[in-house]
Amino acid sequence: MPSPNSSEPVQRSLGWDRAIATDAAERAKLHSYIALQLAAAGLQPPEDDSTDHALAQYSVGFLQNLREKNRLLADYRAPVDRRIEAFLTRHFAELKLDQPLRLPSSSLVLDRHGVARELSLPARGDHFENDFVNSYRVHNGVLHNPRFDRRTTAGTFHIVEGGPAIAGSKRTVPKAVFAKLFQAAMSPPDELMSLPYTADSDSPARCFVSLLLRPLVCPAVAGCCTEKRMEVRFYAPGALVSNLDFVESIFGNAGDALVPENDAGLDVEHWTGHTGCVILAPHLERLTKKELGLPHISEATPLQIADRMCWEDESECYNDGSPFKAVCRTDEGVVVTLIADNYYGYCKKEVKSQISYSANLLGGVEEEHAGGAMAFASYSLGDEFQVDSRRYNNRTFEDIARDYSEFIDVKPEGYGVDRLYPEVIYIPENAKVTLLEQCVKWQHDGREQRIPLLPENVYIAPSGYKIRLDKHPAAPSWRLVGTAGEGLVCHKPCTVSGGGKSEISKSLRDYMLYGPIFVMDLERDFATLDELFSRDYSGRWHPEYKQKPSYSERSTRKVLDSNRSLGSMIKLLTPSPDYNDDYNAWLASIPNHIYAMAFIIKRFSKPEWEGNWREHFSVDIVNGELGHQLKHGRRNLVGTYLKVGLDGDQWRTFKLRQDFIAAAKVQMEDDITASVVIPGRRVGDVGPAVAPAESYKFVENCEFRLFQRPDDAVHRGLDKQTELDMSRPGNFLCNYEPKDRAAIAAMLSSTIELGEFSDPMREMLIEAGEQDSGYVVSSAHPRMIDGKPSKNPRYLQDRLDLTSPLETYVAHRGMRLHRALPMDQPVHMPVAAVLSGRRNNPPDPEQGIKQLAVYSPLHYQELPELFMDYICSLTGKSPSTTGAGSEGALTKGPFNNMPPTVDLNDVLVSMILTGLSGFSTPAGHIGPRFEVGHDISLLIPEIWCRLGPKERDPQRMIEQSLLEPIADYVDSKGEYVPASRLGYRITQRFVVKYFGRVFDNPGKVFSDEILQPELQDPEAFAEGVRHIADAQQKVAQRYFDDGTWQLASPPIQAILSIMATGEWYGHDANSPVVREMFTKEYLLASDWYQARLQTKQTRDVALWKRHIEYIASQRDTLASFRSDIDLDARLAYAQQQLEIASSPQYLKDLVGTLGADPMLPIEARPSKPAAELA
Repeated sequence: MPSPNSSEPVQRSLGWDRAIATDAAERAKLHSYIALQLAAAGLQPPEDDSTDHALAQYSVGFLQNLREKNRLLADYRAPVDRRIEAFLTRHFAELKLDQPLRLPSSSLVLDRHGVARELSLPARGDHFENDFVNSYRVHNGVLHNPRFDRRTTAGTFHIVEGGPAIAGSKRTVPKAVFAKLFQAAMSPPDELMSLPYTADSDSPARCFVSLLLRPLVCPAVAGCCTEKRMEVRFYAPGALVSNLDFVESIFGNAGDALVPENDAGLDVEHWTGHTGCVILAPHLERLTKKELGLPHISEATPLQIADRMCWEDESECYNDGSPFKAVCRTDEGVVVTLIADNYYGYCKKEVKSQISYSANLLGGVEEEHAGGAMAFASYSLGDEFQVDSRRYNNRTFEDIARDYSEFIDVKPEGYGVDRLYPEVIYIPENAKVTLLEQCVKWQHDGREQRIPLLPENVYIAPSGYKIRLDKHPAAPSWRLVGTAGEGLVCHKPCTVSGGGKSEISKSLRDYMLYGPIFVMDLERDFATLDELFSRDYSGRWHPEYKQKPSYSERSTRKVLDSNRSLGSMIKLLTPSPDYNDDYNAWLASIPNHIYAMAFIIKRFSKPEWEGNWREHFSVDIVNGELGHQLKHGRRNLVGTYLKVGLDGDQWRTFKLRQDFIAAAKVQMEDDITASVVIPGRRVGDVGPAVAPAESYKFVENCEFRLFQRPDDAVHRGLDKQTELDMSRPGNFLCNYEPKDRAAIAAMLSSTIELGEFSDPMREMLIEAGEQDSGYVVSSAHPRMIDGKPSKNPRYLQDRLDLTSPLETYVAHRGMRLHRALPMDQPVHMPVAAVLSGRRNNPPDPEQGIKQLAVYSPLHYQELPELFMDYICSLTGKSPSTTGAGSEGALTKGPFNNMPPTVDLNDVLVSMILTGLSGFSTPAGHIGPRFEVGHDISLLIPEIWCRLGPKERDPQRMIEQSLLEPIADYVDSKGEYVPASRLGYRITQRFVVKYFGRVFDNPGKVFSDEILQPELQDPEAFAEGVRHIADAQQKVAQRYFDDGTWQLASPPIQAILSIMATGEWYGHDANSPVVREMFTKEYLLASDWYQARLQTKQTRDVALWKRHIEYIASQRDTLASFRSDIDLDARLAYAQQQLEIASSPQYLKDLVGTLGADPMLPIEARPSKPAAELA
C-alpha cells in the first residue's frame, strides 16, 4: 500500500498532498497537460489560454502525427480491455450478434490523479450543470450534487443469465437484453458526452473518459502472504467525469492501461486473475422494455413477471424508469457492470461488489462490509508518573537499545531518540515523569539525568507504555496521559447501513462534556464524605455470596488507602447483587454529587496526607457565601461527562472516571475491508490481547479515502474532525449547499452562529468571505431538497491512519517493545474482537416500518443464532438509502453479484477457525423510548480495550452471570415469542463489573428498562421479536425458492431450514446435532471443508499456469520495448509457485485457511436422526 507522502508515485495515484494538488502553479501545469491530451485525442482544448497556444505552436506536427497513429490503432486494445472484450465475445457467442460487444475505441485516458477533477468543471468557470449533476468549484474543494441524493436498494440489482446461480433477491436479465443495454451504453446522448472542462468553449469536446483501478482483494501479512489486487476498468461519458474523480480518489489511479508496467497480467505476484469493468450509462433508464426485446406479459415466464422483465404498455421503461445496475459475470473471472445512475455511492459500491466477486473466486479471503479500529486503553496519570517496565515485560532500556538500534539513536545520557520521528523519545525503565518539574528524570551512571517534558513529544518506556503531556480540553491545566503498549483490533463486520461502521474508529474525546465538580453544602457534604471514607466495609457482603473474603487476618482497606485503587473504590461504592440489601440501600441513599466528590478526592489523594484530605480541598467564597465548585488547592476541579442516549428529549449524561482518557485509536476499516485468515502455526507472536486460536484474521482497508456522512456536523462545533477536514482545500463534497458571495456574507454577519464553529471551519469561512467571487461549503449546511436538508451529506475523508502517520508509527513501536519482538519478526495485529452493528428503530406505522429496537446495549449470540441474524441482516431506515428491511446475507445483499451462500460459507469457516465471538451493539434506539444514536458504538470499544482475553470470553461471562440468555415465551395475548433468537444480553452485574473502568457510577448508566427493553413496552417488544423471526423466515425461504440453499455448507443449510420451517430433518436450533455442526472439530473433519481446500488448490494451480502462459505470450511483444519489467524473473517466480501449489504438501498447508467455495450443491444430512435424541 502506498504510504502517505508527497512522493511522485503516490501523488500520481492519489493526489495525497493537497498543497501540491491545489497549488496554482501545479494546476497550470495540469491544464497544459490536459490541453495536450485533448489535442492528441482530436478534441479542441478551451480557447484563450496562452500556455496552451504556446504549447501548440511547438507541438502541432507532433500532435498531427499522434492523432494519425491513434486513428490507425483505433482497433488496438489495452490488455485489460482485451480481457473484457474476449469474455463478452465468449459469453454472448450464442446470440450471433451483428457486431461484437466492444468497449469505446477511443477515450480520454485519466492516467493520473487530478486530471478528472479539473475536467469536471469548466476550465475558466466555477459552475457546471446538466440534467444529471450540478457541480461547483468551491473555496474548500469541489462540490457535486447529483440528481438523486442517495442510492436506492429496491429493485436495482439485475444480473445477466448464465454463470453462477442468481439469488432470488436479484432480477434476472436475458442475455439479449443485456447485449442491447450494452450497445446503448456505448452511444450516450451528446449532453452526456460533453466534457465539463470545455463546456464554455465554442466547440465543446464530446468523449468517453476511462480509468484503471487496482483495488485490494487480499491484504499482505508479513511472512505469510503477499497482497493481491484485481483490475477494474471504468468508462463514463464525459459529463460524468466527476464520478471517476470520486473513485480514483478512493482507490487510487493505476495509470494508463496501455502501458505494460500497468498490465495486471504481468504482475504475477499480486494479480488475483480477475478483471472488472464498470460503465456509467444513466440514459439507459429511458429505454423501453419493448425496444430492449422483453416480452409482453402474456408471453412472459413466471420469473420474468416476478422480476418485471415484461411489459403491458409499450411505453413502459426498463426498470420502470428508475436507477439500476446490470451485471454480467461468470466464474471465468470477468465481471461487467452497467450503472444507470450517477449517484457517487453506486460507483464505490460497485467496486466493492467486484472486490467481493474476486474474493469469492480467489478463495482464502473475504471482502467484508465492516468498520474497525485498533484501540489502546489510555489513562490520566495526574501530575507525576513512575515508570516500572520490569513489572510488565521485564525489559530495560539496555535491552531495547541493544535490540532496536535500527530505529533508536541511543544517547550517552541513557535514553534514545527515534531515527525517523525525533519527537518519539525512548526512556529508561525507572524514569520518573513529573509535571511539576516539567521533565523526565532518571539515574544513569550514578548521576541524575533530565530531559524536558514537552507536549509535542511521545515518551515510550521499554514496556511499550507511552506517556505524553496533554492540555486539558476544558481547564487551564495540563496532565500526563499514559497509553497501553498493546492494542486491541476491534472488527465491526456484517454491519448494516447506519450501524456504526465509521463510529467505531472515532475518538470518544470529541463527544465528551465538561463541567465543575458540584458541592451542595460544603460542611454537610464533607461530613458525609468523612463517613464514607471512615466506614468499615467488611459487612457489605450478601450472606449467600460464596467468595466473601476473610477479615480475620487483615481488616478491609479504607477507601483512601493507597493500596485500594480507584477502580476498587468504584466497585466498592456501586450497588451489586453480591452485596446485602441494607448496604445497597445505603449506597442508593448517597447523593450523586457526593459520588463525584469522593472519586475525585480519591484521585488526588496521597499517602503523605495520612487521611487528612480536608485541608487540600475547598470552595471559593462567592458573594459572601460558600461557593459550589470543588477546588484542589488553587485549582478548580473539572469533571468529564459522556452522553449515553436520550430519554425523550433529555440527554442522559454520566460522569467518567477522573483517570479516564479516551482510547488512542488507529483506524483500520471503514466500509470496504479485505481480510484473510492465516493458520496460527504460521503467524507467530500475536501479543497478549488476542486469545490463542486455530487461525487468525487480518484486515486491511481497501479505501484510501472514505465517503463519510457526518451526521453530527449539522450541529456547529460538535464534529470537530469533520470541521477540520472540510476546512482544508481540495475536498470532494457531495449533497451540500454551495454558498455564494451573498450567502457567505450573511453567515459572517451572524456572529453567534459563526462562533459556534470550531476554529478551522470558522477561519476558513472568514477567508472565503475575503475573496472577490466564488463559492464555499459549510459543514453545517447540507443541500436543500424540496425545502428540506438532505439527510445524506457526504465528503471524502483522507484515512486518519494515513494522515496521522506518527500515531500509527507509535502504535506499532509500542507493540514491538511490549512483545520484545526482534527486528526480523513482524508486528502482527490480528482481529481480537467482533462487534457487529445493528440499526434499530421504534415502530413507524406511517412508513410501514416495524420495530427492531428489541436489542439491549450489548448482545452475544452463539453461531446458530448469529447466522440467523447475518443471513437476514435486518435494518431500520438509514440516511444512506431510501429503504429499510433486509440487507441480505451479512449486509452485502445489495452489493453482491454472486450467490450469497459463498459469503455465508466463508464467514462461517472464518468464525469457527478464529474462535472469535459474535457480539453486537445497537445504533438508533433501545426500545421505543430510548434513543442512543451512535453512543453505544462509540462506548463499547472503550470498555473492550480495557478487558483481557479471558474477560472477553462469553462462556466465562455466562458462568459469572454477566450475560443472561433470553428465553422464548408466550406473551399476554397467548402468542409465542421466539426471543431466544436474540441470544444473550448483558446484565446489571456486567455493567457494574466492567463499566466501572470508564464511569464513576457504572450502576446508573443502564437502567433495567435499557438492559431489558421489554420493560418499556412488552407488546412492542413481542411484536418486534416476531417481526424479526418473520423476516428471517421470509429471507430463508428465498434460498429454497431460488435453489441456492443447495450451495450452502451443511451448518448453513440446517439454519436456513430452521429459519424457514422451524426444523431440519426434525432437529430445531437447540438440537445438539445442530449445535455440534458449528464447532471446530466438526469443521476440520468434514468432507465439505476438505472440498474447499481442494478447490483452492485447483484454482491456485490454474492461476499460476495462466500467469506462465501470459508471460510467455508477451515476451516477443515486449522484447524491443524499453521497460524495467524483468519477465524472466517473473516467469521463474510463477513457475516456482506453480510447483509449490501442485504439491501434496500445499493441500496440507491450506488446513486452517478458508479454502475456496466450490459453488456446487452439497447434500447434507444430520449425524443422528432426531428420533434418537427424543
